[in-house]
Formats: sequence, structure tokens, C-alpha cells
Amino acid sequence: MTDSTQKEAALKKGGGSLTRGRHQARVRAVQAMYQWDLNPSGSQALVKEFYAGTHDMKKVDADYFQALVVGTIEGREELDAYFTKHIQISLELLDPIERCVLRLATYELKHRLDVPKRVAINEGVEMAKSFGAADGHKFVNGVLDKVARDLRQHEK
Repeated sequence: MTDSTQKEAALKKGGGSLTRGRHQARVRAVQAMYQWDLNPSGSQALVKEFYAGTHDMKKVDADYFQALVVGTIEGREELDAYFTKHIQISLELLDPIERCVLRLATYELKHRLDVPKRVAINEGVEMAKSFGAADGHKFVNGVLDKVARDLRQHEK
């Protein structure tokens, strides 16, 4: 059993802490991505800033947070291509929160095959509900559903 597998097994045994830690990682990652969207900087610098700043990172899965932020920033052009073909508005005119959520969830759908597609979609919708415009979550849900069909055809 690898270290990460042992960590996941221990966390699952302890009442779903892995799930909560990943949820918190997504929450903070959306906030980090929004900050980056307004003021672009290096991905590693942004991760460090979040840990050094006023953000409560105690319950965050640190490795997952870093993977989300770094992977999304560094792969944003590829990620954008997966979802922009399913929207009727230019990327620049898209609501910044919706853009961040779509990038993050698309990253999970493309690169985190350990995350079921329903989880990636549902978490994206929840982030849009928490941080986005009134009906932004409906838009995010529709786009992510199409992206998931493109990227996870094998998964039901």
C-alpha cells in the first residue's frame, strides 16, 4: 500500500475527513483562482500566499489544494478549450467566479480520475452556488455535464 493510499484509507476510516479536506481544498482553490484571475501571479507563489495569509487552511487537504491551484493555472489554456466549446459567450465576458469554477472542475474531470465525475460536477455546482451569481450554478452544471461527457465517456 502506498503512502497516499494509506492516508486515504485512514481518513475514510475516520469519518470522511478526506472528503471534507478535499471540499475545503476546492473552496480555497476557487478563492485562490479568483484572486489570480484579478491579479495573475505564479501558481506556487499563490499557494504560499494562501498558507502565509489570513486564510484558515487547517482543514484543507494541502496536497490537493496545491494540485488544484497549480494544475489549473498552468493548464488553463487546455482546460479553457474543453469548456469554451460548450458556452455561447466569450471567455473574457464570462463571470469571473464561473470561469474559475469551470476551470477547476474541468481540471478535476481531465486530470483527477480518482474523483468520480459526479463529485467533480456537484462540487463545481456547490462552489458556483456559494460564490457565484444567483443562477450561475445552473449554467455551471450544464457546461460541466457536457465537459464530463467529453472527458469521461467511460464513466456513468
